[in-house]
Formats: sequence, C-alpha cells, structure tokens
Amino acid sequence: MQAESGENKNYWNWRRLFCFDFVILGKILHVKKLLFAVCISASVFSFAQDYSVPAASPRQKVEQQFSMSKISVDYGRPGVKGRKIFGELVPYGQVWRAGANSSTKITFGQSVNFGGKVVPAGTYGLFIVPTEKEWKVILNKDFQQWGAYTYDAKQDVVDVMVPVNKLTDKQEWFEITLNPTGENSGNLVIKWDMAQAEVALKPSSPDAVTKIADKLKEIKKIESDAAKTKG
Repeated sequence: MQAESGENKNYWNWRRLFCFDFVILGKILHVKKLLFAVCISASVFSFAQDYSVPAASPRQKVEQQFSMSKISVDYGRPGVKGRKIFGELVPYGQVWRAGANSSTKITFGQSVNFGGKVVPAGTYGLFIVPTEKEWKVILNKDFQQWGAYTYDAKQDVVDVMVPVNKLTDKQEWFEITLNPTGENSGNLVIKWDMAQAEVALKPSSPDAVTKIADKLKEIKKIESDAAKTKG
C-alpha cells in the first residue's frame, strides 16, 4: 500500500508539473500573439503614414524667388478627363476657386504690383471669374474656405482683368506657375484645357527695392573683401 501511495504521489506531482508547464506555454503563446498583433498594427500605422489614397485632384505647392522675397501658391489640380471645362464644368460669369477642393492660396513675401494694383505682403485666396475672352482674377482675404461656396466679394483685396489666350496643345491638368521675366518681375501663369491667362507681377516700389538691393550688394562686397584680406 505504501509503494502504491508513492506511485500515486509521483503521478500527481508529474501531472501538476505538466499542467503548470502547459499553462506557462499557453501564456507564452498568448504573449507572442499580442506582440505579433502589436507589430502588425505598428506596420500598418507606419504604412498609412507613408502612403495615402490617390487624389482625384492632387494638391501642389509652387514657390518662386521673387525680387527680395518669395511668392508661393498652394492649389488643387483637377484634370480635364474628357469634360468640357470652361462654359460648362466651370460656368462663365461665376466665381471659381481656381483649382479644386479647398481654395487656392497665394502668399507674397513682400508688397507687390499685381496686374497693375498694389497688394500688401500676406496670404490671399485666389479666385477667377471666367468669360470666353477674359478672366477676372481676384485676391480675397479669406484663403481658408472650401471651394468658393462661402466667397464674399466684400473680402476682395483687388481684382484685375486679363485676356485669355488659346493654347496650341491641351493642358490636361490644371496648372499655376510662376515664371520670372527679370530680377524684379515675373508672371503668374494659369492654364487649363485650351485656355491660358497671365498676371504680371512686380515689386510695389521698384525704386526702393533697387536701392535696398544696391546696399545689400555693397555689404556683400565689403564682406567678401574682408574675407580675402584675412585669407
């Protein structure tokens, strides 16, 4: 009876150890599953940060050195995609956001002459009222609206009329570019489908800019001569 009791005791000890090991193994597997899930979640999150769903009208920002500062434009680029643009998709005589999605933003680093009218440095909403032969290009104080749904003419800073030129080749994706025409001048070029318009840009005070530029050149020359003397 004593030997039988000893065998039973060993059996139950072995069984307890087996169950304990089984529980520990289960916990380890559970932890591994959790770690695997965390790794997968982190990978998905990282992937989501690096990639996004392709936009129908991709956003673009262009920046150009202008005179003594910079001009930048942030806008959406819709495509023609077989549609009739001006006169249908973009109705004549109505305010258009000059792009897609949120309103187009233009930022001037200094006071400029915008198509013959002075505009202080700052950021503005850019809007267009198109007709068949000319466009009214508008700078508005509200640059944070969606489209032109809340456009308020009372917030206009300036507007200029510019002629529309017909392109030789179709411009599939709406485009705004800043083309320099000199050290202190350039054109804001807007084109889409078969239409193109330009707004001339200059410093609002050309003489003052020239004087400041001359002074800066003198300072640079002094600095350069001093560096050569030390060398």
